[in-house]
Amino acid sequence: MQTSHITRRIAFIGAILLGLASPGTWAASAGEIDAGVNDTLARFSRDVAGADNFMKSTKGVLVFPKVYKAGIGIGGEYGEGALRIGGRTVDYYSTAAASIGFQLGAQAKSIIILFMEDKALRQFRESEGWKAGVDGSVALIDLGAGRELSTQTIRDPIVAFIFGQKGLMYNLTLEGSKFTKLDKK
Repeated sequence: MQTSHITRRIAFIGAILLGLASPGTWAASAGEIDAGVNDTLARFSRDVAGADNFMKSTKGVLVFPKVYKAGIGIGGEYGEGALRIGGRTVDYYSTAAASIGFQLGAQAKSIIILFMEDKALRQFRESEGWKAGVDGSVALIDLGAGRELSTQTIRDPIVAFIFGQKGLMYNLTLEGSKFTKLDKK
């Protein structure tokens, strides 16, 4: 009895991870990704004070409208997004990460990564598979109540925001997330 329970759990975890690791499972068209990016950026502008002015000073913005995460002890996440420069989509990317530890359930989140310096953007675009925390440091921004986004107070070369169902999410990390260029038309 005990063995069949463990076998079912391993099979279930394997199915989740296989689904998360298979880009075809979650693959969206370029048009679907762009529509999601538009919605995510509109929400960012609406919900974060000073976002529009801050965005004007970026060299590029990488937006993942939906990153799905699931796990039971072992977890994984996957999402697809677009890199925009000057308000125009120039490339499509996927993000993926795996984790081990206490976790149970599933969630979806949106990620916005802002490249504040040309050098940081160039290094990202020239990489074969850029990994947060290894190939570049990403500062997650926690604005707190009543604070406004400003280039005067935020001077990191790469900054990120993570949104959940109820707005900006805190105490999360992008460490270990891998970003890979996709071939979308």
